[in-house]
Amino acid sequence: MYQRTIARPVEVVGIGLHKGESVRLRIEPLDDDSGIVFYRSDLGRSIPLSVESVIDTRMATVIGAPDGYISTIEHFLSALYAYGIDNLRVILEGNEMPIMDGSAVSFCLLLDEAGIRKQRQPKRLLRIKKPVEVRDGKKFVRLEPFEGAIFDFTIDFDHPAIGHQHHRFDFTRRRYIEEIARARTFGFARDIQYLQSQNLALGASLDNAIGLDDRQVLNPEGLRYPDEFVRHKILDAMGDMKVAGYNLVGRYLSFAGSHDLNHRLTQALFAESANYEILSLGAARVSHYERCFA
Repeated sequence: MYQRTIARPVEVVGIGLHKGESVRLRIEPLDDDSGIVFYRSDLGRSIPLSVESVIDTRMATVIGAPDGYISTIEHFLSALYAYGIDNLRVILEGNEMPIMDGSAVSFCLLLDEAGIRKQRQPKRLLRIKKPVEVRDGKKFVRLEPFEGAIFDFTIDFDHPAIGHQHHRFDFTRRRYIEEIARARTFGFARDIQYLQSQNLALGASLDNAIGLDDRQVLNPEGLRYPDEFVRHKILDAMGDMKVAGYNLVGRYLSFAGSHDLNHRLTQALFAESANYEILSLGAARVSHYERCFA
């Protein structure tokens, strides 16, 4: 197995979630061992993707610096995780990714349009060697050794349309497209109204999120999956793990996890070298990962 980039540049225009402004996104191939590099074309500034680049996790995953950042990258990174993209240049004219329909499916279509190109250098994976956990009261996120890639998530909302939901996702690209990619972000009407009064979430609508009042889902079309809420949490978690730069060999478990807990988890993981190893595949045959990206 070898590193991957895209075969040709492609671009798309969408709306930013918080500013509500038009955002042009262009992705371009990069050479082996370049990693994922974001570029603010309006500032002429590059922001390499890394755990150290994260500056805010309150409402989304944000990388960069206060005077030059990019927000809401998790849905896009989730698609990169699913397609096994190692090297990519991501060009934006503003400070946030387009929200598209609130899921990752539009980014999957963008990658399909670009095509995938196999590169020459060995693919590297992040293998979990020791359990690592971060807690906040009853909430937790955890990584533990496992020969494969599983995302196991549970949520419990005091809301009649959500309630207790659990989903265990055994990762392959095909399953991601079928089971996870179309799961949309969600928000409560009362919270959206407050955020918009603070000049945030100006681009939020029922076209790019699941909206809820105190009793029910507000979207006329309903849900895409019966447990769409917890599936979106898995989508987010995959994107947040991709901030580390690699696909995982291990198991991710969470109860009521968040962007903040996910970031703290990757920080805790890299704090001790005994927690992980970087596995270089090259021509080695790793059957479960060959199956993952088939």
